[in-house]
Amino acid sequence: MSEKTTSKWNAGRFARTLAYFGVIPFVGSISWLQTLLGMGKKANASDRKQGVILVAGATGGVGKRVVRKLQERGYNVRGLVRDAKRAKEILGNAVELVEGDITIPETLTPAVFRDVTAVVCCTGTRVQPKEGDTPTREKYYQGIKFYMPEVVDVPEVVEYQGIENLVRATRTHFQGAGDEKMIFDFTKPSQDIKETWGALDDIVMGGVSESSIRLVDNTAFFSGNVSTANSGGFASVRTKNFDPPLNLAGYAGIDLRVKGDGKRYKFIIRSEVKWDGIGYSYSFDTVYNIWITVRIPFEALIPVFRAKTVKDGEPIDTSNISSFQLMLSKFEYDGELNPKFEAGIFQLQVESIKAYGAEKFPKFVHISSAGVTRPGRPGLNLEEEPPAVRMNDQLGGILTWKLRGEDSIRFSGIPYTIIRPCALTEEAGGKALIFEQGDNIRGKVSREDIAQLCVEALEESKACNVTFEVKESQNDQNSEEWESLFSGLKPDKQPW
Repeated sequence: MSEKTTSKWNAGRFARTLAYFGVIPFVGSISWLQTLLGMGKKANASDRKQGVILVAGATGGVGKRVVRKLQERGYNVRGLVRDAKRAKEILGNAVELVEGDITIPETLTPAVFRDVTAVVCCTGTRVQPKEGDTPTREKYYQGIKFYMPEVVDVPEVVEYQGIENLVRATRTHFQGAGDEKMIFDFTKPSQDIKETWGALDDIVMGGVSESSIRLVDNTAFFSGNVSTANSGGFASVRTKNFDPPLNLAGYAGIDLRVKGDGKRYKFIIRSEVKWDGIGYSYSFDTVYNIWITVRIPFEALIPVFRAKTVKDGEPIDTSNISSFQLMLSKFEYDGELNPKFEAGIFQLQVESIKAYGAEKFPKFVHISSAGVTRPGRPGLNLEEEPPAVRMNDQLGGILTWKLRGEDSIRFSGIPYTIIRPCALTEEAGGKALIFEQGDNIRGKVSREDIAQLCVEALEESKACNVTFEVKESQNDQNSEEWESLFSGLKPDKQPW
């Protein structure tokens, strides 16, 4: 029996649909009105950077600069310090502080790592000139003149055991993070999930199809009755606009874990908040009563407007995802029919929605030192080497223990960047930098430039799992592009 071509349209349900999604007919989202009336969420710098960057050694010469530069870039920063009161005098009140000591593992609690997405480690053994008078100290830290140094801490405890403690705590925090990002886990139902998804059926176009989404048996249960009456023919559920938008830049696509009824459905992503704008669609077939994982590469998404393909449409902006939609439709694209469409009852269960294939970025940026492999190296002319190399034994084996600390990071499995600066100075930054590998270069570099380098490494995938030395060049200004500098580095050979 064929379906009736006309049925009574439900104006009340139409109004409720618009109200749920906050839409005025033929105008679009009311978010502009909410903003005008002061109801919308105001954007701020921290919205651009999700999560927290933990800076260990935040009050040191490089650490305090890293904190400042991260904040200027819009990151949320937490300083790991031994004395919060003293740290506040150095860093001010604008940075979150947490007390802890990398040499005391019990202080590296889960609270230290709450919401942390990356760690910048600026800790190090305290070294000072033996003379100790103020003019000497100033010249010493400027790298102007050599003064006999002495260590204040125990290098083995700070450079090796401390780093190992910090790495272990970081690895525990990041355990299971992998290259996936869970977006909706319907096996863990919550009120937020209930209030995010709503039905969006062809009633908005005059049709009478009807659907719903419910949390059933730890899944999202999308079901209903799709009708072609009144020139309709689709049922769907859609999220309210995400606030703030999802940033999925660096991921390859979306994985859906679903169990269906053998019909063909669509998954639609939007990167703009317009009610009736361009969507990016992917059609997928289900297998009757069997759980499957549907992999949706971002590059396979089709730009559409009301099921018509948008010729020469721009690729989706994965850094600004505003909403998701699941749909059962009579049509595929450009008037073509869905080959598996049948009017009537349908059901689709969804267990999870997650992003996959994340591009790896460093999660642990560590400042070590040039020269760590040189003590005991055959054929080395010590007269040409920096004081730290010549005096490694007198300084408690500081470079030897730094190398052991580096190895702890390399063996951890955490994506990392290990920076080995040459002699650090208090000179102004902005110099062109030279990167090399093999631990052979000598020179100097300002703490200001090393701090900037730490921030750049966090945002550069080519900085992942590399160890390199750095010094400033003779050029006055930094004319190098960071991506070009990192592109010249070879990844470390993995130790496992």
